Amino acid sequence: MTSRLKVYLAVFFCMIGACLSLIFAFWESPEDIETSRVARLRDERLQLSEELGPLLLKNQLPTEREINWNDQQRLVKIDYTLDARLQAASDKLLKSYKPDYGAIVMMDAVTGRILALSSFEKNGDESGNMALKGTFPAASIFKIITATVALDKYDMTPETRFSFNGGNHTLYRKNVMNDKVNRWTREMTLREAFARSVNTVFGRLTLERLQPKDLEEYAVRFGFNQNIRSDLPFENGFADIPKEKTFELTEIASGFNRSTRMSPLQGAMIAASIADDGRMRVPYIVDRVTSSDGELLYSGEPVTAGVTMTPAGAAQLRRLMEATVTGGTSKRSFRPLLRDKKFRELEVGGKTGSLTGDNPRGKVDWFVGYAIGGETEKIAIAALTVNVDYWVVKSAHLAQTLFRQHFKESFTERNAKVFHASSEKIDDKD
Repeated sequence: MTSRLKVYLAVFFCMIGACLSLIFAFWESPEDIETSRVARLRDERLQLSEELGPLLLKNQLPTEREINWNDQQRLVKIDYTLDARLQAASDKLLKSYKPDYGAIVMMDAVTGRILALSSFEKNGDESGNMALKGTFPAASIFKIITATVALDKYDMTPETRFSFNGGNHTLYRKNVMNDKVNRWTREMTLREAFARSVNTVFGRLTLERLQPKDLEEYAVRFGFNQNIRSDLPFENGFADIPKEKTFELTEIASGFNRSTRMSPLQGAMIAASIADDGRMRVPYIVDRVTSSDGELLYSGEPVTAGVTMTPAGAAQLRRLMEATVTGGTSKRSFRPLLRDKKFRELEVGGKTGSLTGDNPRGKVDWFVGYAIGGETEKIAIAALTVNVDYWVVKSAHLAQTLFRQHFKESFTERNAKVFHASSEKIDDKD
């Protein structure tokens, strides 16, 4: 090999090396691209929250506004993710029944899009958007977290049985802290205890099978004690998990306490993650932001907040949630929907909860659940009412009514498309 050829080869390989270096310098893996996308969306949503948050907290949804966008004052047009029919229906329900306080949140479980966001105060105090407040006791909704630990981490099943003493809806230290079997001892499956919201069973489950750190870990997964960046300025949920196996731990695990608090928006997120196999999406309400001259400044996209459980755990948990509406605490509210043949394809599940709260004062009534109408149509809901003197409506009834309205229209549209497609095939054959 001549010296000149050696020089040419050396130069050639140097050029190849330089090109490869440039390629690797600018090449991004799919993971890097996704990380960049999520970071950009979070920054943009934070800007929207800062600009629109004070208005959203006052139940205002401006469609045109001057905002600070990337350090520039811009006059923009704002489009929201809200479904006009569902928003009108949820507003109408709260105004019709007139609880002292009420809130409804509906969201697309697959994307995180907010479909309805309603807030109501009977006396018109205008103390803020009830759907975004995190001051309501979580009550038995926290049983979802406890049940998830049992099913997802310890591989229990809905048919796992527990022995307990005491009533179904009480939680006395002498019963829950005592493991002795006597003539009053009963057995109950996890599925039945969840559906009927039996506090002592969840207390015994926690003492016998779980660890405090398990509840702490899964509470964070479900959005408690963490700040989730969204364009909605909702308050964080709070759960103070004791470090030891004490009576206080059983109170937390069963939801029989006033210290664990959450917002209706977080309730919808919890239900959405169960419907979507454990993926919890960040909720968002702004769909698009465009400048006055038509430039697209922002487009809402799905962002995953985290994973609450495995798909297998979610499938097991849905069996518990289904039992609540078919034979548990919300059976009466959901009976009309479940018996209607038009909705036999619908998979519905939920959890109820009730406890007296102090901010605002009154008896808090929860329903957190979902309805699945196909592989991709998964709707989550959180309905809440607070009644000071007497009950006016069950939150489960509000949820059932909205599920019925949405899927009645959805199934009608789907059947029309199928009929239209079938007609086209027949015409083609002719």
